[in-house]
Amino acid sequence: MNVQAILKDKPAEVVTIAPDAAIQHAARLMSSANIGAVVVVQGEKVIGMLTNRDIVNAFSRHGWNLSDLRVVDLMRTELIVASPQDSIGRIMGTMTHRRATHMPVLAGGRLVGVISIGDILKHSLEELELETGVARDACIAVH
Repeated sequence: MNVQAILKDKPAEVVTIAPDAAIQHAARLMSSANIGAVVVVQGEKVIGMLTNRDIVNAFSRHGWNLSDLRVVDLMRTELIVASPQDSIGRIMGTMTHRRATHMPVLAGGRLVGVISIGDILKHSLEELELETGVARDACIAVH
């Protein structure tokens, strides 16, 4: 299975935000969309990622002054990205090693989606359930 298999089950629109947006706006956007991260873009170019973890960590450092900050002040710029053709196993290993919860998916330099560790676990579980069902049916057919 590859990343494209995960993306086909997700909404086509990716939630993005500008680097000069207020952190409060980013938090509201993530809350209303029920997502844990937003991709930071400047025009069509992906320049960073902001996660709920980044906001919580910043709150522990800045307290209520967090509301004075912009997305650019907290976003991660060292991005790990996936392509639609990447295998789920490779992406899972990369996310685990880098402790990443979300990855933008780029095709030809263009943002085509975001995958989360939850997406990967959901699809891996579905695949495992399918394999288990096939094995069970094979055992029943033999006996």
